[in-house]
Amino acid sequence: MTDKSRDIPLIGYSDRLSARPGESVAFKVSATFDGEVEAWLTRSISADPNPAGPGMIEEDAGAFFGKQRFAGRHQPFYPGSYAVMAGDVAIATNDAITVSAVIRPMLTKDGDQTVLSVGGFALVIDGSGAAAIRCDDTNISTGVAMAIRQWYRLTVKRSADGSLTIRQTPLTASSGGNGRGEGHYAAALAGPIVIGARQIDGVPCDHFNGKIEAPHVNVNGATLAAWDFSQGISTLTAQDTGPHGYHAQLINHPTRAVTGSAWDASEMCWRHAPEHYAAIHFHEDDIFDFGWETDFTFTIPDDMPSGVYVMRIKGGGHEDAMPFWVCAPKGKPRAKLCVLIPTFTYSVYGNHARPDFEPSWRERIDHWNAYPHNPAEHTRYGRSTYNFHPDGSGICHASHRRPLINLRPGYLTFGYGECSGLRHMQADSHLIAWLHQQGINYDVITDRELHEEGVAAIAGYACVTTTTHPEYHTPETLDALQQYRDTGGNLMYLGGNGFYWRVAIHPEDDGMIEIRRAEDGLRAWASEPGEYYNAFDGGYGGLWRRNGRPPQALAGVGFSAQGNFYGSPYQRVCTDPAYDWVFEGVTGDVIGDYGLSGGGAAGYELDRFDTRLGSPENGTILASSTGHGDTFILVPEEQLTHITNWANEPVKDLIRADMVHFDVPGGGSVFSVGSITYCGSLLHEGGENDVSRITRNVMQRMMA
Repeated sequence: MTDKSRDIPLIGYSDRLSARPGESVAFKVSATFDGEVEAWLTRSISADPNPAGPGMIEEDAGAFFGKQRFAGRHQPFYPGSYAVMAGDVAIATNDAITVSAVIRPMLTKDGDQTVLSVGGFALVIDGSGAAAIRCDDTNISTGVAMAIRQWYRLTVKRSADGSLTIRQTPLTASSGGNGRGEGHYAAALAGPIVIGARQIDGVPCDHFNGKIEAPHVNVNGATLAAWDFSQGISTLTAQDTGPHGYHAQLINHPTRAVTGSAWDASEMCWRHAPEHYAAIHFHEDDIFDFGWETDFTFTIPDDMPSGVYVMRIKGGGHEDAMPFWVCAPKGKPRAKLCVLIPTFTYSVYGNHARPDFEPSWRERIDHWNAYPHNPAEHTRYGRSTYNFHPDGSGICHASHRRPLINLRPGYLTFGYGECSGLRHMQADSHLIAWLHQQGINYDVITDRELHEEGVAAIAGYACVTTTTHPEYHTPETLDALQQYRDTGGNLMYLGGNGFYWRVAIHPEDDGMIEIRRAEDGLRAWASEPGEYYNAFDGGYGGLWRRNGRPPQALAGVGFSAQGNFYGSPYQRVCTDPAYDWVFEGVTGDVIGDYGLSGGGAAGYELDRFDTRLGSPENGTILASSTGHGDTFILVPEEQLTHITNWANEPVKDLIRADMVHFDVPGGGSVFSVGSITYCGSLLHEGGENDVSRITRNVMQRMMA
């Protein structure tokens, strides 16, 4: 349960990150103080607080949303996943009961972890790691700790006279931990059966960390409920195969499509052998929809320009800012250029608690008046898929239906070095600010519309450009971009490490994103063997490269190397007069040895051209980066052994960003830069620089 004293004093979120005219966005706010909260709307141009750049730029958007005031209130949130049956059961005092479940505990911790509960009864793992029963004031334990990451069967039996036994039995001979306990408990039980937690006064607590399989409740020799988690793996319902149909709703998205006790490595896809995937992995920190009540809504007016907007709130001496993106009316572009906003990537990185965060960064945050909060200091708001659960498993679910602390104007990802230290939404504002500076009209569309509407979402635009880091994509978003490109559309890829990971959207909850980090790739954690296939859509997770769609096949370049957040310049390598139009106004061969992101246009994550991975034979490398430091390494999928790599080239030659152009037979074209830090150089010297000139030359040609 949330601790009000540790909550951020004023914070909120919206139910959606993008909307079109006529659609409404609901805003949900929590305040730890009593009093009034005021809301007003701005249009975000620059979200970079660095005084060496343009600074934070927001335009008043009061013409579309008049200031509103509402009463501040505290809205709690309840981390931890569990399953709760619909309705209640009633078990009499003299009923004989048998409760059983197969479990794989993943964490020993102080306090109880509940496997199954009903009324005043709870089957738990106690602080010593032993199975135990909690029945009001009765406590019975096996007294023997179970081994972590091993399978056990737990069985509880109560006879009609109240005699009570509990047994834990290892399912493998080498696990150890066989134990038994006895006691007495005679009382009626009433209420819903809860799996993975217990409820006290309606509030879930004592959550389980690990896998639960086949929970079963028998009363007087007859099945009361028997859940089979191998059924409906893509759903939010735990199916009861018993006679009463006590199906249970899954709360806070525990992980499905995980290996169960029967898994023997003979099958890697849950769709082919669901009986091997009959478990659900519960975590005490799962939370992906806070479920807060709405404080106010905003319906997008018909005449509202497409762009990046921020709903700002203040009260009690505190402020917060909730960004959202306004798209043009469906099928009615208002500009030739469309900026594709990667909200899936924003969500996947949402609340990334960086392990390198240092409190010393606060000096810069305060000096720049940057966004004051950091996910590393507020992990209770739910961490990102770049973090771990307390039991050591990787977080594979992401959602924007909660406050995303790092999705705020002025948020600093890095607090060191001489640069702005921005990534994602804040770094993407360098491109947005440049478009305004250059007087280039644009619409925005997000990957949400691309996923739901396909190529129709972007079909009317002469040019579609990405921002700095379009990393996470569904099959639908890639299909849409491929079709757009192949039917005459012009695509600009102004980032790096794009089109890299495959993700899935939950079929019943479109705010939930799933990532499985399978086999290899530059990754924060690794999926367990046998758990490479998405639960949401059944597709093979991991890299798009491993799914037969390497980024090179779409954009001409793909992820090759990563290093610290520092940038280097490009060196022009193309002297073909046919490409002089790209370099019109550029005076030298060194391009981008400056910038707000890492101090150079080519940095942090670099993509290269490679025909063996799908880069087109007619592609032209216009420039390549040079001078990357010792911190840069090949991505894992490129490095084969300590002395060989996939490309069979010197490592130093593979650590580069390639600026590439090529035409597509359908009449379209592609321009890619292969660097996350590229857009950070656009605003240098007020936009009068070589990176800016090249980008404008290409963009104007594509929009012509």
